[in-house]
Amino acid sequence: MVLVYLYGFGNRVYLVFVRYYILMILVYLQAITAAGTRKNESIFGELQTQLKNKNLTVDIKANSESDLLTTFTVDEFATPGLKSILSLVVPDQRSGKLELQYLHEFAGINASVGLNPNPMVNLSGVFGSKELSVGVDVSFDTATSNFTKYNAALSLTYPDLIASLHLNNHGDTLTASYYHLVKSHSSTAVGAELSHNFPRNESTLIFGSQHSLDPHTSVKARFNNYGMASALVQHEWRAKSLVTISGEVDTKAIEKSTKVGLSLVLKP
Repeated sequence: MVLVYLYGFGNRVYLVFVRYYILMILVYLQAITAAGTRKNESIFGELQTQLKNKNLTVDIKANSESDLLTTFTVDEFATPGLKSILSLVVPDQRSGKLELQYLHEFAGINASVGLNPNPMVNLSGVFGSKELSVGVDVSFDTATSNFTKYNAALSLTYPDLIASLHLNNHGDTLTASYYHLVKSHSSTAVGAELSHNFPRNESTLIFGSQHSLDPHTSVKARFNNYGMASALVQHEWRAKSLVTISGEVDTKAIEKSTKVGLSLVLKP
């Protein structure tokens, strides 16, 4: 309940007293967080609060720019594993968004739609098991009736082998990758990636390998079908402190393109 006392004078209204009866709100209040930041001569403030009742959670965030972000989250909505989220920013009338999330042992789905006359609709999902999974990611703009994004992926995962197939960039690029751990004790592994761009009819093939000389020193190298070769040696001379020597060369023009680099990372 809110009591507001107003006195008017001409076209101006003065708010002289606002009183809140917050007894019931305090029952569900979980936390209040306040933060402030000063930049140059300006001070920016933010106040956050959360209210929770059973499976309903309300997050409210207000800032010094008079924006009020409110998020309503309902867990186990209608069925186990389903969550619904409604978010909006006041006073932006086009900021509302409704989102549904479903999580299952063998599936994860996320769908969202903007609450405006011409919303953007997003749908993404992953299906499968620990070894084999398939995923899609699609966005549709109702204002233009066009798909702004549609990606798909297939992956195969084992302790010593990872293989994947990706279709990206509106279906223009198809990428296949392979990684195989040959020796776990020395982190010896080989990998390859083949990418094809359909509009340009161009393909890129990359081979790579890695090997640990000792627990603190590793070697990596890669080579592509355009003749570019690169390698690096990395040594951890103390915890989280690394020294790396790297090199790159175009095997078709060795005299012009050889590069050598040195990097040092120090952490206390």
